[in-house]
Amino acid sequence: MKRRLARLFALGAIAVVTSAHVGSPDTYFEGAAGPYPIRVIIRNPGVVPGLAQITVRLLDPATERRVLVLPVYWDPRTAAPPPADVAERVPGDSTLYSAALWLMRGGAYSVQVTVEGASGTGTALVPVMAVATRRLALQKPLGIGLLGLGAFLFIGALTIVRAAVRESELAPGQQPDRRRSVRAWIATTASAIVLALALVGGRAWWNTVDAAYRSGLYQPLHATATVRATAGGTVLHFAIDDTSWTNRRQWTPLIPDHGHLMHLFLVRNEQLDGFAHLHPLPRDSTTFEANLPPLPAGTYRVYADIVHESGFAQTLVATAEIGSPAPAWHPSDADDAWLLGNGNGETGNVARLADGSTMTWERADTPIVVDQAAPLRFAVRTADGKPAALELYMGMAAHAMITRDDGTVFVHLHPEGTISVAAQETFVLRQPGDTIRGALRKRLAAMDMGRWDKGEVRPGAVSFPYAFPKPGRYRLWVQVKRNGRILTGVFDAAVSPER
Repeated sequence: MKRRLARLFALGAIAVVTSAHVGSPDTYFEGAAGPYPIRVIIRNPGVVPGLAQITVRLLDPATERRVLVLPVYWDPRTAAPPPADVAERVPGDSTLYSAALWLMRGGAYSVQVTVEGASGTGTALVPVMAVATRRLALQKPLGIGLLGLGAFLFIGALTIVRAAVRESELAPGQQPDRRRSVRAWIATTASAIVLALALVGGRAWWNTVDAAYRSGLYQPLHATATVRATAGGTVLHFAIDDTSWTNRRQWTPLIPDHGHLMHLFLVRNEQLDGFAHLHPLPRDSTTFEANLPPLPAGTYRVYADIVHESGFAQTLVATAEIGSPAPAWHPSDADDAWLLGNGNGETGNVARLADGSTMTWERADTPIVVDQAAPLRFAVRTADGKPAALELYMGMAAHAMITRDDGTVFVHLHPEGTISVAAQETFVLRQPGDTIRGALRKRLAAMDMGRWDKGEVRPGAVSFPYAFPKPGRYRLWVQVKRNGRILTGVFDAAVSPER
């Protein structure tokens, strides 16, 4: 019982450090800015206001180009954005540009990346969630320096007061009498008391500001997951029970991403041998339900991806207890899929798929290192070794889910990266008049933008831009669609510390 409570507490603590994904705060995007293919990495500062570090890599042979970056806040009522910053070319790499941008408010941003070159001008929008997830500690050398400077100013102020009262009205060369000296000491003592009270008041004010900042650290919406048996099978009930959501004070409505209001993932705790990617149906604005596949009994980590009308994407975290496998499964949605098993282990880079084809992780023998681009390229071949013809799965060539074995990292990837397509589209389609809550959502529904295809699927090959945020052991599930069937390959990876 103690071990189970500890596991549940650890899973609950994950929610404190999540944003659009769990434990993976940086944004990765691979796409096109007009005629220019680019890869963008945005390092979240973790504090708001904060300075985000942005790198833009041009993926075609470099010519003389200019790269500009601009953060755009989601609310059309805000003032017009400032001029774009010019990204500087990184010395020694003609295709890599970098810049630093201030994110001044919490919420959804898009970083507008513009590339100017011989083929004209192209622009890409990269959604970024600006959230405060940590409190920066005061560095000890800086603290000592500030303390010394404060002491110098305190003593200096008292010295000025004493000299002003004691000697300011004396003629040159005249010595102050005893009366002036007493008055000077009285004034100095009174000033010391006033300054001390000011310091105490300043400290109290700062502690109040610090406490307010701590209480304002981002936490995803609280949610609970319960499992119940019905006559037709086993149902997972997922409820967003956070008061800020139920009272509708802070959040804009949900919009569909790839045709679904929620993408829900279940991972069997510790063993990681049970996995499901489901799309629960909304029963009302706070509750969702999905029929569970015959997953084995145990404690499951539950991750739910949602996107708000503002473009803010977040992953909700909960746990669920499954008592016994469902006797039968009738998927709630045609895009639902699940997998049972551990794959081939750390040394296996080939997974046999359910239709007899194979998925191969094309990775080098060199170790995967934290915060360095990971070789996430996968080849899918038919049983006779030919490149397999793939279909779009929910508008994407493939989906990948990655988790650290202890649950502190979970990310849902597409070939375009970690971004939400729905969040990206909200910035593309938002107009100055979209200031009324729900207006953009209605326009999206009228335009049938709940599901949209992103490019073509190359035969037999998919890839994802990403870098693992922490060292440790990870499991990857890669999903593709072939002949109308969703196929899932499972792989393991060991990520080494930064060298």
